[in-house]
Amino acid sequence: MNVLLVGTGGREHALAWALSRSPSLTALHAAPGNPGIASLARCHPVAPDDSEGLLGLARSFGIELVVVGPEGPLVAGVADVLRHAGILVFGPSAAAARIEGSKGFAKEVMEAAGIATARRLRLPVAPCVLKADGLAAGKGVVVCKTEAEVRAGLATVRSFGDAILVEELLEGLEVSLFALCDGRRAVALATAQDFKRAFDDDEGPNTGGMGAYAPVPWLDPPAVERLVDQTVLPVLAELERRDAPFRGALFVGLMLTDDGPRVLEYNCRLGDPETQSVLPLVDGDLLWALAAAAAGDVSEVTLAQRAGSAVTVVLAAADYPAGDDRGTPIVGVEAAEATGALVFHAGTALRDGALVTSGGRILDVTATAPTLGEARKAAYDAVELVGWPGARRRNDIARRAASGAASWPRELA
Repeated sequence: MNVLLVGTGGREHALAWALSRSPSLTALHAAPGNPGIASLARCHPVAPDDSEGLLGLARSFGIELVVVGPEGPLVAGVADVLRHAGILVFGPSAAAARIEGSKGFAKEVMEAAGIATARRLRLPVAPCVLKADGLAAGKGVVVCKTEAEVRAGLATVRSFGDAILVEELLEGLEVSLFALCDGRRAVALATAQDFKRAFDDDEGPNTGGMGAYAPVPWLDPPAVERLVDQTVLPVLAELERRDAPFRGALFVGLMLTDDGPRVLEYNCRLGDPETQSVLPLVDGDLLWALAAAAAGDVSEVTLAQRAGSAVTVVLAAADYPAGDDRGTPIVGVEAAEATGALVFHAGTALRDGALVTSGGRILDVTATAPTLGEARKAAYDAVELVGWPGARRRNDIARRAASGAASWPRELA
């Protein structure tokens, strides 16, 4: 199968890595890709939101499946243009992608589908959560426990647009659930937990994500199946009822509270950096599964989960998320990979043949091992070998879970 992968970040590099291992793959192309993806695919200088450019690539290279990684092109309707031309696309239509593109729309869908979620609040009064209605690259949610934080948070979320959503502040353990959906049915991948705050111990501003691990140890397969039944299938049915069937990866952000699981948000794509931990644990032909979802029938898809755990540590610019780093030489990628770790490129470029920084989140280092503790150690051992002056990371990714300090003692029913 000839495949075109759309996107340029660490999630897309992880997808390229997984797709390149598929026996179903004939040729892999990427638009625009990055230096890491270029080692696995033929990259083309076409922007992810350039639907006509992507259509031209698809026609030129006989593309049989387009896999769209980031949310922006999906919300903008890139999948619609490609599907209208008769090309198979893994990624929802613009109508279905509104589940991420508009927090208000997502809330309406959740309420209509009977999803347990946070209550809406009329006024922004602490404690509460403020959410920008539109896309914000994972930075449009502010948790406010004081009135001072509410005032500062309002300025932050309004920088993404005037429309905001105010919700009750839920307490508990946050996890990510991913499902490959064909419009009606879903196949779950490994659960994950990501680390949004910039600094250790969940301090500092929200980011796009500073690390992740998978699977979540206290969510066994029956619990995951129940979560799919409770939070994925009803939303698929509601979107289909609205003539917006969802074909792609549905991301469910969950808070496991003392009163049971509550949905925080839905996204219309795989998470970043959770994907970098989830995909190395997939046992099966991911490409075939994505193609089946795009074609509208995952009833025959079975993707097993490899034994063990995966941990991903993000290396970011010193000032991220406020700033980025561009043009600084990166060293040690080969040394880190020699340990057995995977190094996914998130914000890199080539300058005169040398790898340099080019963004806020630069590299994602992933290690797998039989236990979460071993995977964590392997990831941090590899991280020590790669970097650039000013590189920053969190040092507590998966620490509590690996130590057994984080657990979920209640039945998820």
